[in-house]
Amino acid sequence: MEKNKNMFLSSAKELKSVPALAMCAMFAALALILNSVASINLGPYIKIGFSGIPNQIVDYLFGPITGGLFAGILDLVKYFMKPDGAFFFGFTFNAMLAAFIYGCFYYRQKLTLKRVLIAKLVVVLVVNVVLNTLWLDMLYGKGFLAILPARAVKNLIMWPIDSFIFFTITRLIEQTGVFRSFKKTVVRQA
Repeated sequence: MEKNKNMFLSSAKELKSVPALAMCAMFAALALILNSVASINLGPYIKIGFSGIPNQIVDYLFGPITGGLFAGILDLVKYFMKPDGAFFFGFTFNAMLAAFIYGCFYYRQKLTLKRVLIAKLVVVLVVNVVLNTLWLDMLYGKGFLAILPARAVKNLIMWPIDSFIFFTITRLIEQTGVFRSFKKTVVRQA
């Protein structure tokens, strides 16, 4: 319990760090670019995008509190820059919840493929399959059980693929020393 409390407090303190906020802004810009040019719509209820990778890196670097706030603000900015259907706060909540979950799994932990797969599976099942499908049903009235199978299949197919992509990209960036350099800057500034 104490470890979790420290994780949340430490993540919240990241919001006071100018280098952390600068990195968040950089990742927000990257996510906005990826959202604009690298998303594929496979019908009205299924969309594949890559803008979640910068979000997960923020969750990894700054934890569940900073990651959750980052995801919520970024979701609003993405919507106002490129509206995709009606605005519904449930989707913003989902972005924040997913970031919170990723932050709990990744923040100050050794990043392993197993850890990434488990975190992604929790997000896929709770956020993407159940909650997103519920929100789509509420918005469009297509019937939860009518759209659930296609969404579940798409998410379960993408689960290992997305996990592997995030793990590989993050490990490659770690190997360059960028994260290590950044963490030294944040520690010096604190």
